[in-house]
Amino acid sequence: MSWSGRNGLTMLLTGTYVARLQYVPVSNMSQPSISSGPMSSRPFGQKYAFVVVAVIFVALLTAAGLRATPGVLILPLQQSFGWSIDTISVAAAVGIFLYGLAGPFAAAVMNQFGIRRTVMGALVLMSAATAASYFMTKPWHLFLTWGLLTGIGSGAVANVLGAVIVNRWFVKNRGTVMGLLTAATATGTLIFMPGLSMVVERGGWQPVVLIIAVCCAALVPVIYFLVPERPGSIGQRAYGSDVDDVPPPATGQNPFVAAISHLIEAAKTRTFWYLFATFFVCGFTTNGLVGTHLIAFCGDYGIAQVQAASLLALMGIFDLIGTTLSGWLTDRFDPRKLLFVYYGLRGLSLIYLPYSGFSLWSLTIFAVFYGLDWIATVPPTMRLANDAFGDRKAPVIFGWIVAGHQLGAASAAFFAGAMRTAQGDYLGAFVIAGLTGLVAAVLSLMIGRNRDATARLAPA
Repeated sequence: MSWSGRNGLTMLLTGTYVARLQYVPVSNMSQPSISSGPMSSRPFGQKYAFVVVAVIFVALLTAAGLRATPGVLILPLQQSFGWSIDTISVAAAVGIFLYGLAGPFAAAVMNQFGIRRTVMGALVLMSAATAASYFMTKPWHLFLTWGLLTGIGSGAVANVLGAVIVNRWFVKNRGTVMGLLTAATATGTLIFMPGLSMVVERGGWQPVVLIIAVCCAALVPVIYFLVPERPGSIGQRAYGSDVDDVPPPATGQNPFVAAISHLIEAAKTRTFWYLFATFFVCGFTTNGLVGTHLIAFCGDYGIAQVQAASLLALMGIFDLIGTTLSGWLTDRFDPRKLLFVYYGLRGLSLIYLPYSGFSLWSLTIFAVFYGLDWIATVPPTMRLANDAFGDRKAPVIFGWIVAGHQLGAASAAFFAGAMRTAQGDYLGAFVIAGLTGLVAAVLSLMIGRNRDATARLAPA
């Protein structure tokens, strides 16, 4: 027997037999993409990658909208059950934390079982958990459904999913597509607020949880029929690629073990902890504080819930602009200095907000500015991680840095609720969050002064 050509098998027995093969499997290679369901052919050729991006964009928006829903539910749940804000905030904090912590491990599950199975399973879990919350009567019901279960499910439909899709489906325009999918996770958190707030005002909190459950369930068949495991599953190449798409050989290392080992290595460097700490503050000052508590904060000043939610939607619009602009700036300027500006201005704006008078003009200015700065920290942080840890290990290590972001968000969701219950207002919570932004600005300038990370974690 001899091998001839890239895809041809020549068998020399009594004659010559030639068979065309789509893949040449290796015995130790995981092959979820070959038997991934109805993946025969698709229109648009290589441009079908944009269909996949569109579907994943909607999935990321939905998951992010689910994670933002507790911010809409705080006041109606307090009125319906008499639960304190800090009690409700505990469930929100657990969900936000698991949303980030699940990321590195969700990537491992995708490698083992495939993207489509992982995402569909996560959507089913989110749909079932939110639907079950319709019947909740006790605080632990809220903790189980909107904290534990939705946190795990939404963590598999987050930034790590966007990164896997971009790496598999694109060779050209990776930065642009990744920026779009990253913005979806933040923008979805904000643009869902006005519509859900209107539902709350007209029908209470129960219709909100049913809407979220239906949205998650409706995406399951869409993922199944429109998202192949990878381009080779439909006989295509990645967008912009001139070579066939073939699943990479297995490394032999358990993905869960690899994620933990990279974390242990990175934790020995100061650069990792500077990045982790600043991104902790990023989460603390964005979706943990503003995303979860701004509506309730505005309610203390007599601002209707729909109007307050509109501010978050405005932030979502300007977030798309800010993220794109930040990526452009990161290619041209020192990312440490950009982070210094982003965190410094963010901290000052949070300190200013409680003293702004909450007029329409002042709140609009805050929403525009904060939207531009919402996830502007992501491109500089990602570049610093790549510079410090190398292209091979940086994606996994960045996943752990993102977990720090969500840990900060979870801390703020709980902390602000506890401060509101203890003091009767949000003044202290927002001022303290603003001070953490100023601390992060100083830490940003310290990143990269010590080059031990590069030396220790240089690619093998």
